[in-house]
Amino acid sequence: MTGPHPTAPGADELRALTRAFLDAHPPATTDRTDFLRARFDAGLAWVHYPAGLGGLDAPRALQAVVDAELAAAGAPDNDPRRIGIGLGMAAPTLLAYGSDEVKRRFLKPLWAGEEVWCQLFSEPGAGSDLAALGTRAVRDGDHWVVDGQKVWTSSAHLARWAILIARTDPDAPKHRGITYFVCDMTDPGVEVRPLRQITGEAEFNEVFLTGVRIPDAHRLGEAGDGWRVARITLMNERVSIGGARIPREGGMIGKLAATWRERPELRTHELHRRLLDLWVDAEVARLTGERLRQQLVAGQPGPEGSAMKLGFARLNQAISGLEVELLGDEGLLYGEWAMTRPELVDFTGRDAGYRYLRSKGNSIEGGTSEVLLNIVAERVLGLPSEPRNDKDVPWKDLAR
Repeated sequence: MTGPHPTAPGADELRALTRAFLDAHPPATTDRTDFLRARFDAGLAWVHYPAGLGGLDAPRALQAVVDAELAAAGAPDNDPRRIGIGLGMAAPTLLAYGSDEVKRRFLKPLWAGEEVWCQLFSEPGAGSDLAALGTRAVRDGDHWVVDGQKVWTSSAHLARWAILIARTDPDAPKHRGITYFVCDMTDPGVEVRPLRQITGEAEFNEVFLTGVRIPDAHRLGEAGDGWRVARITLMNERVSIGGARIPREGGMIGKLAATWRERPELRTHELHRRLLDLWVDAEVARLTGERLRQQLVAGQPGPEGSAMKLGFARLNQAISGLEVELLGDEGLLYGEWAMTRPELVDFTGRDAGYRYLRSKGNSIEGGTSEVLLNIVAERVLGLPSEPRNDKDVPWKDLAR
């Protein structure tokens, strides 16, 4: 999208539309799912989306006007943490590259939380170097037949649909032989296996695809141009991970600051100095996130989201490490190391030991910190690219 429609509603009109919607659908007496579906149909889901697809072609910044009116009325939300992959990664890609039929089919149940989404990108041999992926998709009439393995797939055990990239032309260089699909996770050829983490839980999964048939109508973008489509997903993913809106002293730094205030016997001058440094870093990151979200009003996220996600990982790990150190022997305690399949990652509702262990994954998920450093260096700072000897070599000829 290039910007709001010339006749898009302003703040006052959106406020009036929202109040009229609430009068017609009182939150206290309207079924939650019915309320969310109706909100989508009214264009109040994400106001910057096109009319008929949950929006009103309005400026993105005006979503806050709608959200404030709905929150004041006690309206239900769509449990955004549970469906974060759908909202933050799948939806922008569907909007940018999906056919009209695809947009109409998927966006409404996605936004209303009726269908959970996951992301089938990383593979055992293609994580940091995602473009080296080897999952194959072969054309068979009006379908593609997919075989391969994906890994580190959050929410695959809950998902109804997945965004998937697969190799469709092994004779092309690795970035140019990839195609992007929507995959049905209920297909009998899809097998989901849990991956147990250092926390004891299995929020991630490995996914095996055997003869999975995907209709060509569920292809996003042109065949062989999937890397271009995937970049939209990846940029939105990094913004959704590292650029979430939080209040001052929210998130991990809030837990550390609360422990500091509540436990004066744990304090030392050295720990105090380190806490202040991290508090300032957290506030800088929060304000940078606000600026990034303002930039999003003008269009798609850029490589700046990689810098935000990079900072988020480093900050979380430093804060959780200081929290464990501050607590001393207590910091070594761990609530329950149990094999569970959580729906959500809960950093703030758990103990310090969980936060310390789980934050180690922040520098891997959504793009490793090493890859993000390259993106920031090349696309933000304008530094020379690293030598890439495989750039123009057919994928089938690459050493694996």
